[in-house]
Amino acid sequence: MAKKRKTIKELTADYEKRIYDLEQLLDISRSFCSTLEGSKLLESIVFFCMAQMHVTDAGIFVLDFLNSDTFLLETKQNAVQFYGDKKLVISANDPVVSFLTEEKQPITLETLLDKYPDSPASEIFKQFHPTLIVPLIQKNHANGILFLGERFSLDLESDSSYTDYEKAVVLNIASLASIAINNTTMIERSSTDMMTGLKLKYFFFNSLTEELDQAMTEKKPLSVLMFDIDFFKHFNDTYGHECGDYVLKEVAHIIKSNLREVDLASRYGGEEFTVLLRDTDKNDAVMVAERIRASIEGHDFVFNEKRMNVTISVGVAVFNHKTNPILIPAKIINQADQGLYMSKHNGRNRVTYAPPSLVSDPDESIDA
Repeated sequence: MAKKRKTIKELTADYEKRIYDLEQLLDISRSFCSTLEGSKLLESIVFFCMAQMHVTDAGIFVLDFLNSDTFLLETKQNAVQFYGDKKLVISANDPVVSFLTEEKQPITLETLLDKYPDSPASEIFKQFHPTLIVPLIQKNHANGILFLGERFSLDLESDSSYTDYEKAVVLNIASLASIAINNTTMIERSSTDMMTGLKLKYFFFNSLTEELDQAMTEKKPLSVLMFDIDFFKHFNDTYGHECGDYVLKEVAHIIKSNLREVDLASRYGGEEFTVLLRDTDKNDAVMVAERIRASIEGHDFVFNEKRMNVTISVGVAVFNHKTNPILIPAKIINQADQGLYMSKHNGRNRVTYAPPSLVSDPDESIDA
């Protein structure tokens, strides 16, 4: 039976849809290129795919920039959390990853389970019931895996499977997403201390500048904490620099685990750390600092079967649009540093709030 030829009206509708989809891809490209913050970018990728492909659910695994051996589930919409707070991880050495990288095409869950029924990655994807799994390829390497959930349609009799054209569209979105993820990863790596996983000093300064301006505009408090590991040189001299690195990593992990998502921690230099607490007043800032101090003091530090007692000293400074309207990052950090100095001077392993009235201005001359 001869294939039915499309009418002029049907052809026109097809071309109009293709033009519309191209315009959408341009909008998507602009959005991805203008978003450099990792979490916001991944949310944009997922939401765009949900809208374009008419699916009720979607998620994305991304190659961990601190550990390129694993893909982490970073964004998932409308999902049942099977593992609570534990992050879902797919090994970069899983055969499913190799298969997706080689195919460079969207595949169905059925195809995946047929080829790799016993793969750990297959077991993870089974729980999400995806209708399509899409590799994000950057220079012949996968830096992400996107999966789309159940499709919906106002037409109850329509086929829920994907046409070749729809697969091409989602592959184009995946290509744009892969480039954008690569860009944000490069930025993340250049602004992150690779040992501790915390942000670097210059990134902290830039963020603090923006947050101080916003705090002044919104008339909200903002707090800065400065930490220093007590007698840190002792760990290097006694057990070696490998032990010092271990202590730094553990302390950084404890600091970060005691913060909110909106807070920012950095390795300020050596054994010093700083934390930015958004919309946080003096009492809450001191409480957070004390919680971190106590967590570190109570933590079981063990290196090469040797237990060590690790403590920190902390200084706290608070921006307030009335009592301490300071907009220069170096000045509020100096206030926190003065509090840190007082903690060390008074015996270490303590938290000290530095009132602005007791803190000297670093720009003032010593002879003044």
